[in-house]
Parts: sequence; structure tokens; C-alpha cells
Amino acid sequence: MTRPNVVYGLFAAVAIAGLASVHAQAQTPAAPPSAAANPAQTRWIVPDVDKLPDDDWGRTVRYGRDLVSKTASLIGPEVANPAQRFAGNNLTCQNCHLEAGTKEFGLPFQGVYADFPNYRARSGAVGTIEDRIQGCMVRSMNGRELPADGAEMTAMVAYMKFLSLGHPVGAPTPGRGTAPLPELTRAADPAHGKVVYGQICYACHGDNGQGARAGLAGDARGYIIPPLWGPDSFNDGAGMMRLGVTAGFVHSNMPNGTTWQNPTVAPADAWDVAAFVNSQPRPHKADLEKDFPNRLQKPVDTPYGPYADNFDLTQHKLGPFGPIREEIAKLRAERAKPNSSSAPAAN
Repeated sequence: MTRPNVVYGLFAAVAIAGLASVHAQAQTPAAPPSAAANPAQTRWIVPDVDKLPDDDWGRTVRYGRDLVSKTASLIGPEVANPAQRFAGNNLTCQNCHLEAGTKEFGLPFQGVYADFPNYRARSGAVGTIEDRIQGCMVRSMNGRELPADGAEMTAMVAYMKFLSLGHPVGAPTPGRGTAPLPELTRAADPAHGKVVYGQICYACHGDNGQGARAGLAGDARGYIIPPLWGPDSFNDGAGMMRLGVTAGFVHSNMPNGTTWQNPTVAPADAWDVAAFVNSQPRPHKADLEKDFPNRLQKPVDTPYGPYADNFDLTQHKLGPFGPIREEIAKLRAERAKPNSSSAPAAN
């Protein structure tokens, strides 16, 4: 889906997770366009990291940017120092958070710092921005947590803070996430998605979704086109495994160079190709059943159980999501009734 030049987005044709979701836990896979803020009302501005002085702050912020754009080379599984091998795959953070987390509707980091601490439905607790980064490390990067007080965590938080300067705490940031994408009233079709993949994505990502290495396996240079599935991709607990996240990402950004104002992939095709990609094999994250301890808060497109509703796993993966959402609303209403003996358990 791309023309080789730089390290491309996860779909050069993506959580899991994921800081979308990249990675916030929305309760629906995609908001209808009428519900979204009008991005045209706010100019998208990317602060220039390179204009920071060559002091401790400037160097720390720039190291944070490098960790996002050169993850495999700095903390990937092939780096020379085993102690620095925090990522479990050779992806970079910017495979999901495009242009080092600065692209409008490319799962950017602008405004993210101002969102934390906040309540996270996935953990069922209030979490910090550091917690959110750790979630990406063990899900999208299929690795291990960074040292909480280490240089890498400090630098990533500093970079996100820098990109969020001027964003009021708790205020929405138009351009965050991906652009609104209308939901399908049918289930997404992985078989048709395979056809779309062959027409649009195959030329870059390959017949097995393997992408293209920047060099050779073992050289810690990562990919110029990332793998979409297989052992070196994100695991099944990542935010990008949610169908609405992946479909929105594809529609807003793919093929590489696409913008949300001028999408290339039709909405229905985006849903279908997302379903195809997310149906392919990838690493498994243990203990996913512990996510979303209050199951009524679980996003309807979470592709793993258990669920509070009675819909099967296939419908949670592929939709349609409207009926699931309606049942969840009824269960929440029933639970809210005083002294309701039929209120569903949270676990």
C-alpha cells in the first residue's frame, strides 16, 4: 500500500493497542461522523522538536522522539545489549503512531499527556501515562515493561508532554485517534477483505503480511514496511486488534501518504480488510481474560471474551456492533436499578 521511502505505518496497506485506542478505551468501535468534533475548526500544529535547545530537556525530548521512530534500533529484540531489549518485536512505535506520533488522525500523541491520570476500563483502575506506555510495550510491542524510573520512560513521557504543550487538561483534541468512520450494518467480511488486501496491500506487505526489512534479520534495523501479522507483529491483546481501531486507521491513513481528508480505501473495504488482517495468526498475550474486570465497560469490538452480553465471539470480532451495544445499554440500565436482583455481575 506504500511506496518505499521511510518507515511506514503499520498498514503501509495496526493495540493493540493501542496511545490510541491507540492504543483510550472507547466503548464503541467508531463514532458516527455527526458525533465527532469538526477537525476543520482547529488547525493541526506540530511543534518542532529540533528547535529545542541542546540542553537536558531538549536532548531528553529528542531521545523520546527517537524511541518512537527508531524503536527496533534502540530497544528492540536485536539490539546488542540484552538489557536494552524491551520490545519483543521489531516494529517501531510510529508504525501505529504515524510520523513519530504527530500525524493528524494517525493516532497522534498531541493532547495525550493532558489526558492522564485517567480511569482505564481495561485495568478497571485509574492509570498514569506511564501505565499506558507500559501497556503498549507488552501488547503492541509484544515485549516487557520499561524500567519505571529509567531514561527511556522519562524520555517518552517528556516527548508526549512536549507534543501536548498548550492542550488544556481534559479538553478534547480534534485530530486525535483516527477520523470518524461509519459503522457497517452487516458483519465485516474477511473473505472480501482478502481481495482488498490483494488489490491494495499485497504489493508492499507481501502475500504473508511479512512486510519488508530495512536490512537483514538480526541487524536491529527493523522494517521499512512493517509486518501485519506473524511472529514479529503486535500480539492479540493490542488495541489494533479491535476492528474499529484498525478500520479507522486504514481509512484515514492507508496507503501510506493518504490523509483523512482524501481517503483512498472505501469505508466498507476498510472494515473488510481490517477483518482479514486481524483474522491472521500472531503472538498471544496471556491472561487476556483479566482485562476489563467490569465487563459492561468492555468495548463491543474487543476480540476476546469473556463478555457481559450473550453475543458470540465472532460477532464481537466482526460485528454488526449495534445489537451488542443495545444489549449492553439494557444491562447497564438494569444494573442501575435500585435493589435489582437481576443486575449482571461485573466479573
